[in-house]
Amino acid sequence: MKRIIRIIVLVILVVAAILVGGCLYLLRYSLRPDATMEAKNAASYEYMYEEYPFLESWVDSLRQRDALRDTTMTGRDGERLHALYAWAPEPTDRTAVIVHGYTDNAVRMLMIGYLYNHDLGFNILLPDLYYHGESQGRAIRMGWKDRLDVLQWMEVANGIFGGATRMVVHGISMGAATTMMVSGEEQQPYVKCFVEDCGYTSVWDQFAKELKGQFSLPAFPLLNVASGLCDVKYGWNFREASALKQVAKCDRPMLFIHGDADDYVPTWMVCPLYEAKPGEKELWVVPGATHAMSYRDNREEYTRRVGEFVGRYIPDDRIPEVRE
Repeated sequence: MKRIIRIIVLVILVVAAILVGGCLYLLRYSLRPDATMEAKNAASYEYMYEEYPFLESWVDSLRQRDALRDTTMTGRDGERLHALYAWAPEPTDRTAVIVHGYTDNAVRMLMIGYLYNHDLGFNILLPDLYYHGESQGRAIRMGWKDRLDVLQWMEVANGIFGGATRMVVHGISMGAATTMMVSGEEQQPYVKCFVEDCGYTSVWDQFAKELKGQFSLPAFPLLNVASGLCDVKYGWNFREASALKQVAKCDRPMLFIHGDADDYVPTWMVCPLYEAKPGEKELWVVPGATHAMSYRDNREEYTRRVGEFVGRYIPDDRIPEVRE
């Protein structure tokens, strides 16, 4: 009998060790994809100029006028966080804070910077989220703790651009989830509206989808254990990181954008997000658009729709237009 008990205990310990080891691997795979991020950082401008050729001359003109600048702030745990910013072509209080996606950086959101700064005449600030781009950090936080950093960046942007701005926050992918997570917090009076483009409902839902799609594995028990380990190691868990719960507390207008061919953050996710949002809102499901490609593939209409939506809450006398 004792021998059987010892065998059972040994089997349990081996299974537990395998489970914990597998979950630690999943954490590193998802939250510390260093090689991917290093490669992206090294080629960011090159990639953006290839995907969006009109950006190169715009960025060159900003640099010639010393208009594209860097700024930093100290994060909540003492880390150095970085952002790019640029003043509008003409003096204005209209300001956009633009939030990038998973493993990306501020440079890889310059196309949305172009939309707001070049086409709509906004001041812009583009942060590198924690552990991304030129910002320090221990691991990706999938938008949850990032929401607190973005709130700080919104204050920084308000200060840089005169202290009495009218502000929109616009995010894509993980940046869109971050934007929705931000939207559920108490807002300063200068925050007028939000734009989210292809954000996920929650980190739990997104990771469960990835487990099934990439590894053909069920959420239980791997995701449960990995979430607990994330809480111990990084101070947050997958279930609390919910854009869905946060957007339900949002009291500012929000534009929801999602491609109907998005299989990375599945298109269905935008439906409960839109339904959960109280008050003023608008939904644009983009025909044929894959993940995070709604602007690239529909530049003129994307600019028009964003300009019209944001213009309701941050009005301007100019008529927005797309210029080459």
